[in-house]
Amino acid sequence: MADDPTMLPETAWERLRAEEINARAGDDAIVFLPVASTEQHGPHLATGVDTLLCTAVCDRAAGLLLARREACIRAPAMPVGLAAHHMPFGGSLTLSLATWHALLQDMCRAIADAGFSRIVIVNGHGGNASALNALSGELSRAVPARIAVTTYFGLAQDEFAAILEDQRGVLHAGEAETSMMLALAEDLVRDDALPGAYGPPAQDAASVLGAPMYRWRDFTALTRTGVIGDARHATAGKGEKLITAAARALAGMASDQALWA
Repeated sequence: MADDPTMLPETAWERLRAEEINARAGDDAIVFLPVASTEQHGPHLATGVDTLLCTAVCDRAAGLLLARREACIRAPAMPVGLAAHHMPFGGSLTLSLATWHALLQDMCRAIADAGFSRIVIVNGHGGNASALNALSGELSRAVPARIAVTTYFGLAQDEFAAILEDQRGVLHAGEAETSMMLALAEDLVRDDALPGAYGPPAQDAASVLGAPMYRWRDFTALTRTGVIGDARHATAGKGEKLITAAARALAGMASDQALWA
């Protein structure tokens, strides 16, 4: 029962009344703030993948904490991030770094003004990761709250590797993300497009993204389909395991008192 998030109080900020949110603040609740992206995800997935998955992981993690009688709430997700590299495919939205930074800071300040003192910014988009890490210090200095940052699919890498066949972790629109979407929102996965939902394997993408000397490229330099890896290996069963592993890891790390000391 301790790890069962069902039949628990609501976790989503936008579904709670002001007095209920005030009560969570009074209980020194941890706030999960999902930050993600709206961008192309190959021929088979909707553009909201990163936001949907990140929000789901945060909701499940919050449910796990509530099941352990630890106060938690999930703030409304920020659905647009840094996705300039996806723009050539169309169907994508992006912000400038300055705008994204300002939105993050204002969102965190508003959460602090609502009475919360512990915020975990949970990222669900690879293109946000390096910027978020760099900005975390400025956010912490500007906002009267303790702020931690993480990318959800980096929290349970060993578990992810054991579940997946084609890759060791999350690749864009590949086996992992497609599996999680099949588990979470199957209606947003186009079965008829799956036969063409593959791109270069992980090692080929890594050789470009992790080269000793970095030069920015848009995503068309990596893949003609918008996919990295092979979504044809995706299953809902894998997706449920991946979401569960990420949520458990997030809940465990966020509740570690050493993080907030």
